[in-house]
Amino acid sequence: MENDLFNIKWDNTRVRQMSPLTLAFIGDAVYETFVRTYLVNKYRNMQVHNLHVEAIKFVKAHSQSEIIKKLEKKLSNEELYFFKRGRNAKSATTPKNADVQEYRFATGFEALVGFLYLTGEVDRLNFLFESIIMLKNKGEF
Repeated sequence: MENDLFNIKWDNTRVRQMSPLTLAFIGDAVYETFVRTYLVNKYRNMQVHNLHVEAIKFVKAHSQSEIIKKLEKKLSNEELYFFKRGRNAKSATTPKNADVQEYRFATGFEALVGFLYLTGEVDRLNFLFESIIMLKNKGEF
């Protein structure tokens, strides 16, 4: 069914034709959902404001930039391709709370997440998300 968006899987050719900023748009939402779900699971009784404060630590450009720098060596050639497309994309917006390099790396990270999500690479997304949790627990971002 075309409207079954939770079970969508696009082929690589179709995803390669997408703008890297569109991939980042999707990846941002997927990553935000992962972070929020993780935090609600970990801190079941935490107030929403405090959950939001914790989520910011994961999703701000600086954190995403640090995350992708640490995970870059674990990426396949195809994953690196999508990360670099996102990193090198010319955005019409300018970062408010990050420098341009951090913002670009964060955009690349989000494009990678968007690619993995749209192509149905759930196991790979889970691997990356678990790696991110380990990095956070070690205090590496």
